[in-house]
Amino acid sequence: MKNIRTASVQFHHTANDKAANLEKIRSFVAKAAAHQVELIVFPEMCITGYWHVRKLSKAELLSLAEPVPEGDSTRELLALAAKYQMTIGAGLIELGEDGAMHNSYVVAMPDGRTACHRKLHSFEHEAIRPGNRFTVFDLPQGVRAGVLICYDNNLIENVRITALMGAEVLLAPHQTGGCRSRSPRAMGAIDPELWLRRNESNNAMEAIKAEFRGPKGRGWLMRWLPARAHDNGMFLIFSNGVGVDDDEVRTGNAMILDPYGETLAESFSVDDDMVIADLDGSVLQTSSGRRWLQARRPELYEPLTTPTGKERDTRSVRFDG
Repeated sequence: MKNIRTASVQFHHTANDKAANLEKIRSFVAKAAAHQVELIVFPEMCITGYWHVRKLSKAELLSLAEPVPEGDSTRELLALAAKYQMTIGAGLIELGEDGAMHNSYVVAMPDGRTACHRKLHSFEHEAIRPGNRFTVFDLPQGVRAGVLICYDNNLIENVRITALMGAEVLLAPHQTGGCRSRSPRAMGAIDPELWLRRNESNNAMEAIKAEFRGPKGRGWLMRWLPARAHDNGMFLIFSNGVGVDDDEVRTGNAMILDPYGETLAESFSVDDDMVIADLDGSVLQTSSGRRWLQARRPELYEPLTTPTGKERDTRSVRFDG
């Protein structure tokens, strides 16, 4: 793997306003270019907006969806990629050739290529269908990358398969933190008023910072996210929304991790922010996870692909407990 300068962005998107969200993307890309960034990662569904979509009718959802790569948003990302010679990843609602909609993540590359990952474990709307394949591809910067969107990263099998397909860097766009959870020790709701009133006083700012850094945000992430990078010997770029998202609050926490699960850069801001880190490709081969992959015994792993009878679709797990 060649060395590459990367950036992870957290920003507060506007529901149903692709123009406004693309303008934020343009601004961050320009700032990243000034720092010679070669790969920039934006959050899940940041172009269309996220949590509000569960309340939309199918017709309203269709009005937000776009084909990939022919749609206007992907063309905009490709134009930015060419202008700044930067690979750019951002999330949206994709309209497939068969008319199905997907929670998708588009990676636009400066050589004109695109990669598109469809979320494997989508639950945001009954009309959004889950994807059925993994997404690993070569960047023009000399790096092999993979994409897993939010809930996809919860299933360790998904990350392992992405690593086995050769991914050296995992793009992990999210809309998380502050989520209502049926698990008493996983995240939890944050009062939207805390974020909306964050600039009223020092105490107000400290209150929302405590929520973002505590068990509803960073504290929860740091119990499992570094393990995905460490155990699979990959760099991991975590990008997330920030601020009020319909009736929930996203906690930002944008960060970049190395293959040892150590944090190279992270944001402690409660507002729009970008962090930058240089990925040293020489670290990969000596990382514990990358070495452990060589000791695998595939003949023992048949139970991983054998249904237990307890499997359910992601929507029922997410909403019914």
